[in-house]
Amino acid sequence: MFRVPPNHEQPAAGYYEQLQGTAMNTSKSWLAAALGAALIASAGAVPYPHGAVTANDVGPAAAFPENAQVTVTVALTLRNTEQMEQLIESIYTPGSPQYLQFLTPQQFQSQFGPTAATIAAVGREFAARGLTVTQTATAQLHVSGSADQIAKAFAVELHSFEVAATTSASAYRYRAPLTTPQVPAAIAGSVRAVFGLDTRPRLKPHLRHAPLAATAHTSAPDTPNPPGAWTVVDFSQYYDVIPLYHAGLDGRGHTIGIVTLAAFTPSDAYTYWSALGLHVNPHRITEVQIDGGSGPPSDDSGSLETTIDVEQSGGIAPGAKIIVYEAPNTDQGFADAFAAAIDSNRCDTCSVSWGEWEGFDGPNPVVGGVLITNPTNGQQTSQIVAYDDLFAQAALQGQSFFDAAGDSGAYDTADELPLEPSPGQPYSYNPILSVDDPGVQRYITTGGGTTLPGPQAITSSPLGVPLPPGVTINLNIAQEQSWSWTWLEPVCRFLQQNPIDCGTFSVGTGGGVSLYVHRPFYQWFVPGMADTIAHQTLLQLTPPPVQVLYALPAGFPGRNVPDISLNADPYTGYAVYYTSNVSGFSVQIGWGGTSFVGPQMNGVTSLYDQALHHRLGLLDPALYYISATKGYGGPHAPLRDIRKGNNWYWNAHRGYDQTTGVGVPDVANLLDALAELGH
Repeated sequence: MFRVPPNHEQPAAGYYEQLQGTAMNTSKSWLAAALGAALIASAGAVPYPHGAVTANDVGPAAAFPENAQVTVTVALTLRNTEQMEQLIESIYTPGSPQYLQFLTPQQFQSQFGPTAATIAAVGREFAARGLTVTQTATAQLHVSGSADQIAKAFAVELHSFEVAATTSASAYRYRAPLTTPQVPAAIAGSVRAVFGLDTRPRLKPHLRHAPLAATAHTSAPDTPNPPGAWTVVDFSQYYDVIPLYHAGLDGRGHTIGIVTLAAFTPSDAYTYWSALGLHVNPHRITEVQIDGGSGPPSDDSGSLETTIDVEQSGGIAPGAKIIVYEAPNTDQGFADAFAAAIDSNRCDTCSVSWGEWEGFDGPNPVVGGVLITNPTNGQQTSQIVAYDDLFAQAALQGQSFFDAAGDSGAYDTADELPLEPSPGQPYSYNPILSVDDPGVQRYITTGGGTTLPGPQAITSSPLGVPLPPGVTINLNIAQEQSWSWTWLEPVCRFLQQNPIDCGTFSVGTGGGVSLYVHRPFYQWFVPGMADTIAHQTLLQLTPPPVQVLYALPAGFPGRNVPDISLNADPYTGYAVYYTSNVSGFSVQIGWGGTSFVGPQMNGVTSLYDQALHHRLGLLDPALYYISATKGYGGPHAPLRDIRKGNNWYWNAHRGYDQTTGVGVPDVANLLDALAELGH
């Protein structure tokens, strides 16, 4: 039996090794194999990472035409960051003279942005090396030149890597540095991070699907459609959005932003809204291509994700305008899309549903992303800190940002570093307690997932392995609970499969504690907060011998996630109107994942902005204050506590927990509570 470790209990030695049934071993090329890739050599869209791939080094990047002109993004260090953090806290503290007194981008620049002298000095340094420099946002520069010029400027050797075609994805090529880049000593103190030296596709959408063709829903909450085929109409009824519509709220006069890494077909969203009887402006969607965009819509690149984000947010707030910021699936595209959405200040509320394990972005030379070394003092900067600067600007401007906690339970790495080898893919790793970036960022509201109540008649495993003809396993979920597929354990037992082979481990709502991001002010005194857990070491298990990759620090008082939750289990999930590049248009059911929660809260917050006649800004301080002062009882409770379920390590319980955050909202009651706070 696969046992869920109790809260704060470290699994016994050999626990996962026995589960996986694999020998323990190693390889020095683990990182290239595990992370995927990014710059495509053809006109098609680049696939997002689908587990580990083998990338072949094909030589210096300068030998390939796509590197004739290389552009990287240099994120500059902000000024007065201590005062900036104090101002953010003041802006979100009721009773403060600065309460909800948001800044304009110009005010942010004048108080905290790099000075004109700093920008000029950095520009001169790169220009002296034959590079072209353009300021693209408050604290971002684009630096362009040939591959050789860029390599010399950052003291690296840039190589190209190729990933072969598979049955489901085309071949593609990316570039990456072979060594740790360095910033020129004269400007090292002014540079926070550099994006774009490595162009592999690193980020994944947080989506899951259930084999509903082999699943019968025998009952459901009192909504028009059964769970598994929910629309925004069902969502609005279940989570009490309807009173806002009756009050005339639809998001009119406000703008929703979507940051994404895949193209989509806008007519899918209009068809979805029309089918639900929603009256929308036929020109409400604006698409902004960042760094040339992500290529044409395709299943492999994640176009379903973008489609869901637009349909869900725009369906909940049918009167709002929508701006889709679409970028290539690279660290540079991601950062540039955020910078565009934030610096333009056009979207009042914004969501993103892509991410990766924070260890790939953090200050860790073993498993980190592209780190930049200051040659004068040896200190390194990381992308995770550059993201923090961007979201700090958004919080000061009153922009609400939402993200997904991830769909791999307490083990975010399990979705990116395979737990078992497979044909042609010899690498495997142990799961470690881990969380997703940018969900761990301090100035973003991170959504976790729940499973809705009701009986389920199951006739196959999550991987579609059918039960014998005529066999049905009837399961009952008594109340809305934290989403993890531990509730499908009877199916795995019947099939005599362990949870990995059955497809249940470690699927569920992301949640846990950041290794790098300090606990933010709004979580300081919240009961239930946790520090990072001891005895977590990332190992490469196969091929042999075992290689210790990284011992995670224990006892770090990190940012806890998620903050709030909504239905995300595919078995109780949603319908999507989607045009596949392979099979054409269809209405698909059984989609879920925490990717739904961000855009749903995005749409809800647009309604709140309209009701309160101003931007709400960062939602987290109000959420935690309301959960502490209003509680969960009574007929007008703004939040409903989720006390059942787990995410394969953390357990749901009274108050805040690392599976559902502060619980799920009653949208109408939460609006009343926000109004009482002075919003």
